[in-house]
Amino acid sequence: MCTLEQRGNLFFLTLTGDDEHRFGPTLMESIRSALAQVKSQATPGTALITTAHGKFFSNGLDLAWAQAAGAPSFRDRLSHLLDCFKPIVADLLSLPMPTIAAVSGHAAAAGFLLAISHDYVLMKKERCVLYMSELDIGLTFPDYFMAMLKSKISDPAARRDVMLGAKKVKAEEAVRMGIVESAHDSAESTVEAARRLGEQLTGRKWHGEVYAEIRKAIHSEACGLLGLTHRALVAPRL
Repeated sequence: MCTLEQRGNLFFLTLTGDDEHRFGPTLMESIRSALAQVKSQATPGTALITTAHGKFFSNGLDLAWAQAAGAPSFRDRLSHLLDCFKPIVADLLSLPMPTIAAVSGHAAAAGFLLAISHDYVLMKKERCVLYMSELDIGLTFPDYFMAMLKSKISDPAARRDVMLGAKKVKAEEAVRMGIVESAHDSAESTVEAARRLGEQLTGRKWHGEVYAEIRKAIHSEACGLLGLTHRALVAPRL
């Protein structure tokens, strides 16, 4: 499950427990509920930090749940999970505030995508990798996964290694690839660095809807696949 806590101007969404934080229907419903609460309480000068307990940020979709009903139902259940995960990405891209992922454990497949659906990714150096496992387990990428990965990993060689090499990327290499903002020595220092960055961003007191519309324009291909539309806003501060 997940918890949501507000500390001053920062919202902390935490995937709780020591499991792999796999995205099944219950966890995804919980995350969407938390994001809806964050959106409803957004004001100029707020930000979201997402993190997780344990050795995993998230190990992706709950494939055990998809397989539980037997082989004939696996494809339908997998499609259901992907359909449930899609609005989480849309919620993050349309959230009216800066977003930061503090990745202190392994982030694989949909877990990787959850991380890069934030504006900033900070990552722990040791025992922590980013890994798109689809090639290794025999799955293709959904269209909105592909669009987000293309948008967030601009270097063609890095994108090849992540998507066509199923490379397990550690924090310092992820920084060099431009996927991650900074690498940190421990889970605690990763979250603390995310808090400091959040405080810097909230100090700018940007108009949340303007921020969200600019973000959607940056990731226009992904937003089109997610059903998000971009609109021009004028909210002068002068």
